[in-house]
Amino acid sequence: MKTENVIIIAEAGVNHNGNLDLAKELAAKAKETGADYVKYQSFITELNILKDAPKAKYQLETTNLEQSQFEMLKGLELSLDQTKELKEYCDNIDIRFLTTPADKENMDLVKTMELDYIKVASESIVNYPLLQEIGKMKGRVVLSTGMSTLNEIDSALNVLVESGTRKDDIILLHCNSQYPTPFEDINLKAMITLSNKFGLPVGLSDHSLGIEVSIAATAMGACIIEKHFTLDNTMDGPDHRCSLNPFDFSKMVLMIRNIESSLGSGQKEPSPSEKINISYMRRSIMAKENIKAGEILTEENLIVKRPGTGLSPMLWPTLIGKRAVKDFNKDDFITLK
Repeated sequence: MKTENVIIIAEAGVNHNGNLDLAKELAAKAKETGADYVKYQSFITELNILKDAPKAKYQLETTNLEQSQFEMLKGLELSLDQTKELKEYCDNIDIRFLTTPADKENMDLVKTMELDYIKVASESIVNYPLLQEIGKMKGRVVLSTGMSTLNEIDSALNVLVESGTRKDDIILLHCNSQYPTPFEDINLKAMITLSNKFGLPVGLSDHSLGIEVSIAATAMGACIIEKHFTLDNTMDGPDHRCSLNPFDFSKMVLMIRNIESSLGSGQKEPSPSEKINISYMRRSIMAKENIKAGEILTEENLIVKRPGTGLSPMLWPTLIGKRAVKDFNKDDFITLK
């Protein structure tokens, strides 16, 4: 279920508010936090939504009520040329760029970019034409699974694979597509279900408030953590309120790296740092009182004390009832000879 290192994606999404300079600033700040990738959403509004399409409930709560969903998204759109410039900017400052293409025009642009992964949004898991185009690229794919059933995920995987993508090049992201996600709806155990069902690496696209869910997912073996990222939670726009600002994102990155390091190999044995404490913290069998040669060793005249440089207390049953072959003073280490 886990790849070698946890990949951390700062989901800038549309938090640039349609401003290229702000999109670049998000990339620069994401790099400062330690994120591996900064990811955006690439779309042409007219190709993706009807002018009278209603807003989602969370969008009604976070944006202008008098503005339609079409008008909202049009104001959050970056042109193809701007997306290309943004990718070049990310390359120049050395943070890896990702985007979620929503239509053929943006797909054609993505094909020229040589990205590490193509990210499929949860909403597109039932978009056959888009999945087919992505599958034909034969690259690595990150597939978000919000709002989907196991059967829908299976169908999406089949489209990708039948179109040319190797199954081993696909990573699944467990996701809940409510912004923000109520904690009782997150269902982190579904990561395990996805891993067992499809035999693929699994990560988390986290839309909850705070950082604890991403930390928990890391401890459970997530190979990718994707979290919405903003410069300021008070900015206008649909996703800023459920995003992490640079300070909190940096804190999350540090905690993920600490948890990742702490998971270890899974082998149970003394670690290098604790081996030095064995002799100081364990105990040895000693004389509780003066014992003369020939006396019987009993539970009354033996004791265990630190340090652990003598006989292990696990030999206690072996010694009880034996005769001392020499004199022992109080607190002498008991020896076998």
